[in-house]
Amino acid sequence: MPYCQNCGSQVAQDAKYCPYCGTKLEKRFTEEFSIAANELIKKVEELIHEGNVTRIIVKDEAGKTLLEIPVTVGIVGAILAPWLAALGVIAALATRCKIVVERKIE
Repeated sequence: MPYCQNCGSQVAQDAKYCPYCGTKLEKRFTEEFSIAANELIKKVEELIHEGNVTRIIVKDEAGKTLLEIPVTVGIVGAILAPWLAALGVIAALATRCKIVVERKIE
């Protein structure tokens, strides 16, 4: 399911406006990757540098959300550092992770 880019609430796939805050929704699609935890930081860095990614969600093997990273245009090292530290902890505790990537359709 997509998320509202303003308030972060889950919205229906075909919604044009967020039912919680009323923001007009942009067209987006999601992808899901299953990776080993030791590849987690590298994959997230690659996704951030692609440019059309708006949100990255890291889940454990059971599907429980461990971390959500809102990716904004112009994210730089100082802003990214705390997220990468959290990803390092997740990678140390988990064996496999799922990454859900939300992309904006242009």
